[in-house]
Amino acid sequence: MFKGLVGLVTGGASGLGRATAERLVREGSRVVICDLPASAGQDVASALGDSALFVPTDVVSEKDVQNAVGAAKEKFGKLDITVNCAGIGVAFKTYNFKKDKPHQLEDFTKVLMVNTVGTFNVIRLAAGLMGQNEPDAADGQRGVIVNTASVAAYDGQVGQAAYSASKGAIAGMTLPIARDLAPQGIRVVTIAPGLFLTPLLEGLPPKVQTALAQTVPFPKRLGRPDEYAQMVCSIVENRMLNAEVVRLDGGIRMQA
Repeated sequence: MFKGLVGLVTGGASGLGRATAERLVREGSRVVICDLPASAGQDVASALGDSALFVPTDVVSEKDVQNAVGAAKEKFGKLDITVNCAGIGVAFKTYNFKKDKPHQLEDFTKVLMVNTVGTFNVIRLAAGLMGQNEPDAADGQRGVIVNTASVAAYDGQVGQAAYSASKGAIAGMTLPIARDLAPQGIRVVTIAPGLFLTPLLEGLPPKVQTALAQTVPFPKRLGRPDEYAQMVCSIVENRMLNAEVVRLDGGIRMQA
């Protein structure tokens, strides 16, 4: 199924993005790994051998993303799968009355720029190259785009106004973008992960990780990055999945 396909994964140097890049290569794809210049992207690509290429990329930069998409075409000849995992988060209340301080506007703006605008920037530029593919005989498909929202899009906690807004926007733009790209045979699906053992959570004390895991109905543990990657592959394989946001969260509903 995946042999001969070419993927592009943002945030591919760590966490969900790295697991996705690694799984795509294991399944037979070739992958362009996009992440910041200071990331471990080159190390990840080197470990994957000739099937992977690292391209330093700031997803908010039109030039950087154009360069990454161009590298996919130059190195591998095409682009079939795009997975948006790049993202950041901050934790601030809308107004901190104890410190008499409002949420910093630049922090709110930065989260929306990286998470929402960055995702759209990659989608709009990757779609152009995907649209050049020959449609397959089965359904006329030319490509698949997978985005990353979060359960915070629906169950945002205290201090998550910026993060929830950015992820809610990704969820909200899934349908219209899928409709935009449907005539060209490009599917668009978004995954909304719950609590996953990414570098952010790995940095927390074991006791805190255990407490967080206990909030998941079943299974009572944190998600594994490869389970996210498995969902990406399932989306690629199942062609009736389109224009949808899929929660991948063990049934969790976040509390305040």
